[in-house]
Amino acid sequence: MGTSTRRRVFVTGATGYLGRALVTELLARGHAVRTLVRSVERAQLPRAVELVEGDALVAGSFAEHLRGCDTLVQLVGTPKPAPWKGAEFHRVDRASALASLGAALSASVAHYVYLSVAQPAPVMHAYVAVRAECEARIAASGIAATFVRPWYVIGPGHRWPMALAPLYAVLERVPAARASAVRLGLVRLDQVVAALAHAVEHPPHGTRVVETAELRASR
Repeated sequence: MGTSTRRRVFVTGATGYLGRALVTELLARGHAVRTLVRSVERAQLPRAVELVEGDALVAGSFAEHLRGCDTLVQLVGTPKPAPWKGAEFHRVDRASALASLGAALSASVAHYVYLSVAQPAPVMHAYVAVRAECEARIAASGIAATFVRPWYVIGPGHRWPMALAPLYAVLERVPAARASAVRLGLVRLDQVVAALAHAVEHPPHGTRVVETAELRASR
């Protein structure tokens, strides 16, 4: 389908770092956006967004509100992931992804867009393992799915890795290291948002994976 097709998009994690930017982008492209929030009163999102109050870890609290939506975008995750947050990755990231998958399937949503992470990776093993497991569960469900796999997203309040940019530049020129350096490279917030919006507008037949090199070309 072309980009002129207006989508009805349900976004979880819409009040987060990526979520707010994505919601704004989807509205600018003319799509109808419905979001899951913990508190309607405290959610600071554009007025055009339809707010649904519920628990991202409990499918039954929002599944009914997915009816009529074409696409679900799953952005819920542990803030500022770190190696010592393994329990949180299971309690929040895994549980919310599986809850939203169950809700999407029960509501016959056609396309599931999942913000995953670059893999394989030599660090953040628990985080990568949870995201990989969720990808596998989503793919096995039979729903059309897009997995967007950034490693670190540069943007407001998330710029410290820019100090590593010279090292990345060197590694990307070394044949033996290039593939890993690109896969685990830095991408900008606007690039990830553009890739997510493009995914919404171009549902795949089956499963599609969007990795760093493609993210960098998104904008």
